[in-house]
Amino acid sequence: MEFPTGELKGSHDPSGIVFTVLAAMSGMEREYVRDRTLEGYESARKRGKTIGGAGVTDESMLSMALHLRDAKGVSLRDIAKELVITNGKKKGQHPARPP
Repeated sequence: MEFPTGELKGSHDPSGIVFTVLAAMSGMEREYVRDRTLEGYESARKRGKTIGGAGVTDESMLSMALHLRDAKGVSLRDIAKELVITNGKKKGQHPARPP
């Protein structure tokens, strides 16, 4: 193995190189997974799919959600319990909280 900066000075544990190589491979794998994930997102967008959680369906629901979050400091989970937010499978029929 050659280093572009020249020879390493001093005594070095040979097992340290193994960890360095494994760390480099781990970083490469992480980048590969990230790239493939971003490609998947782009492919889904091109097919018209949305990425992310359930959306707010109309202006009045958005207004109520923002009011609960900003004015009253209600958490997003509690807002979802209060409002009917669809899960995407049964639009308008799946309440976040039973009646």
